[in-house]
Amino acid sequence: MDNTEKIKFVIDDKVCYAEPGQTILEAAKSNGVYIPSLCYIEGVKPPGSCRICNVRVNNRNLIACTTPVAEGMIIDNDIPELNELRKAIVEMLFVSGNHFCPGCEKSGNCELQALAYRFQMMVPRFPYEFPEKGVNATSKYIFHDRNRCIMCKRCIGKVMKDEKHVFAYNSRGGEHLHVVMDEELASQLTEEEATEAMDICPVGAILKKERGYYSPIGHRKYDKESIGSDIEKK
Repeated sequence: MDNTEKIKFVIDDKVCYAEPGQTILEAAKSNGVYIPSLCYIEGVKPPGSCRICNVRVNNRNLIACTTPVAEGMIIDNDIPELNELRKAIVEMLFVSGNHFCPGCEKSGNCELQALAYRFQMMVPRFPYEFPEKGVNATSKYIFHDRNRCIMCKRCIGKVMKDEKHVFAYNSRGGEHLHVVMDEELASQLTEEEATEAMDICPVGAILKKERGYYSPIGHRKYDKESIGSDIEKK
């Protein structure tokens, strides 16, 4: 398919082309434009839960991971107003859980931490909550720390065993909503599947047992390059 058959749109003054059916986030990525997100994962229907991928289309804020790109769209992405909104969301996620980076096994590989660096977060403007949500270490290979969970739903959509969901919400909503692990299914995960589950989680809520601090400081994913730099090099 050549460019004449593709969808033409503009993002941050850059003329881009997209395949029919692509979302704004997917189309931006394929054109080397990074839109930050924590809940999106390739191959899974986007939940639109983290709201960090907010973009502005015709003076309206829309979620990039769920909004299809359309012919002639003029999209603002990397602008001060949106980056400040994203920074505020990152700050709220930090204070709503136990995100103490120096003591977290996911430090250096954590997407939430990497976004905090990208948006130059210093001290959150919101008070810390330090809720006690509990942990589940019953699985042979997985340590599930709900105190670090940001409710992104990646694990719910992606971590499966025998076509069954290993993780799920404990209820439909409310202040006590959290992600729970099916202990029976989790106990059936192989070491490789447990490692994949850890990698799917953008924070340190799902950890493969006996793998903490596996890579030394300086060799972790975001130690040398900021989050999104792989996309921006396209």
